[in-house]
Amino acid sequence: MNTQNNTPYANLDPDLILNSIESVGFLCSGSLLALNSYENRVYQVGIEDAPPLIAKFYRPKRWSNEAISEEHQFALELVNHEIPVVAPWMSSTQQTLHAYQGYRFALFQRWGGRALELDSLEQLEWMGRFIGRLHAVGACNPFQHRSRMDVQSYGYKPYRFLVEHHFIPAFLQERYCHTVESVLKKIETQFQHAGTLDYIRLHGDIHVGNVLWSDLGPHIVDLDDCMMGPAIQDIWMLLSGDEMQVQLQLEYILSGYREFHDFNSRELQLVEALRTLRMLHYSAWLAKRWEDPAFPLSFPWFNTPQYWQTQLQNLQDQSNLLELTSHW
Repeated sequence: MNTQNNTPYANLDPDLILNSIESVGFLCSGSLLALNSYENRVYQVGIEDAPPLIAKFYRPKRWSNEAISEEHQFALELVNHEIPVVAPWMSSTQQTLHAYQGYRFALFQRWGGRALELDSLEQLEWMGRFIGRLHAVGACNPFQHRSRMDVQSYGYKPYRFLVEHHFIPAFLQERYCHTVESVLKKIETQFQHAGTLDYIRLHGDIHVGNVLWSDLGPHIVDLDDCMMGPAIQDIWMLLSGDEMQVQLQLEYILSGYREFHDFNSRELQLVEALRTLRMLHYSAWLAKRWEDPAFPLSFPWFNTPQYWQTQLQNLQDQSNLLELTSHW
């Protein structure tokens, strides 16, 4: 396996992919379809006399084996509680994480569905019930090896990476640093004002692109970003539109949510703080992957002067929003 950071998947060719699947006991038909994924590599693999499988090859060095195992165990725990997520296939030796020639991978059933409709209040209330059930299970035990949604992990660390690796253009750096440092202090204040928060196991990245809908309701096909954090982290990305629309959406989501799990309303004042942390984390995520050849091809607009000017303006806008007293 090529271990250079800039080519983490250099040797992951079709033969290796199919051989890895067959190494755990399946007979591949030779059909192979790459699916949309940047962080990992995901393929639909044809299986002889059986439905196709989804093979997920984990990005080298991103997660420890222990962290991936926690993701898998969380998925299996949710399935045991009849919560619709796609759990990894388990071998006869109870293994869900497999390895072949230096690559780690997991196998999943193929599940289809359509996109969640954010303008459907009925679907949003259903999503509230789904997330409430997920959180009721997530609150039972903590993760030990997954990330934690806090200002340090999703704010200061990404910010330091961007500065230390010279991604911020020199002509913007002083203003950018001043703005980010001011914003992070305001976010710390927001978290303090929210009081004691319950950190539970979360999906971590629930947005319209990560939810599939069928006649049976919503289901989740990937828990790659599961983490410890406050419940609002799994809710705020479903909110969109003007203030009245957001309030109505929130009313329906929380109505469904509270059928299965308590919700601390003080967490609502963290929405703009979490949005800002996501902005910083996303920029750093792209920067950390910039030497992967797939990223400049897929995100050509990143790391241009225009990109950083826009980011600075967006962060200044967020700074103003953080100044406002919570009206939730």
